[in-house]
Amino acid sequence: MRPATLEDAPGILAIYRPFIEHTAVTFEYAVPSLDEFRARMASIIGTYPYLVAEQAQQPGEAEPTASRRVVGYAYAHRMGERAAFQWNAELAVYLAPEARGQGLGERLVRQLEKELAAMGIRNLFSLITADNEASLRLHEKLGFTQVGYHPNAGYKLGRWHDLVYVRKPIGSFEGEPRPLAQ
Repeated sequence: MRPATLEDAPGILAIYRPFIEHTAVTFEYAVPSLDEFRARMASIIGTYPYLVAEQAQQPGEAEPTASRRVVGYAYAHRMGERAAFQWNAELAVYLAPEARGQGLGERLVRQLEKELAAMGIRNLFSLITADNEASLRLHEKLGFTQVGYHPNAGYKLGRWHDLVYVRKPIGSFEGEPRPLAQ
């Protein structure tokens, strides 16, 4: 596990693409171009943690000169534009199929949590499609609790999908917080 760089964008987008095209895990309809995806990453990196997990390249895989490839990623971003929201962060975690069920998502989120707590973030939030049982279990295991439910929040793949809003407090709410560097 390491901080993501813009050079990781192709590998990260390769993981994200099937979620866009075949699931309602994300409500995005169209796969962004590589340039657009890099711009999204650039808007996060440097302000919030953006992590990648790698594994050794398998013989016969594309790009045989590369010794490692991205198999998962997780990042946080600001939740809400107004100043009073600055102590909250929303998380996202995505894994390649071969990386699921090995505790990698848990490790990525725990590392994000450490880095966000050190920044002064007080609350972590995630929006999870209600039928994404794996993500709901992961967040519950990590101590997140449901704070909201949005029925019929998004239409994708021919039907309406509900969203579950989960939260985990990670900092003290005593006293006045110091402003975060943005």
